[in-house]
Amino acid sequence: MTPWYREPWPWLLMAGPATVLVAGAATTWIAFASADGLVAEDYYKQGLGINRRLAREDAARQQGITARIELSSTITVELSGAAPEALFVHLAHATRSGYDVRLRLSPTGAGAYAAPLPALPPGRWRIAIEDPRGAWRILKEVS
Repeated sequence: MTPWYREPWPWLLMAGPATVLVAGAATTWIAFASADGLVAEDYYKQGLGINRRLAREDAARQQGITARIELSSTITVELSGAAPEALFVHLAHATRSGYDVRLRLSPTGAGAYAAPLPALPPGRWRIAIEDPRGAWRILKEVS
């Protein structure tokens, strides 16, 4: 008669619980190693501010303000319909808030505004263009 550890059935029966233990340990490690950036502490206040942001986008549409964006080593915005003294641009990464960038663009003439652009990681970016007073806002998405 062979010892138990040379039989396949005990190993087959132990494989299921062992797999569950390894998967549980991996899941626990992932949960503690990565932060959930999806839940904001002030989610209620952020929800109340959504209507104010939508009103600023409507104001840009009503005033006929449009923008064209070029990204290279600098960010250039060609604005038509308004001529503020500067522009603020917020580049928000689609999945990682740690990559977000906020820039102040200075006028370069003929409705164009520019500023040096730091190196951006690849991915989808949401760009918000605002006037300094916060009266209007334009949203764009680029990859």
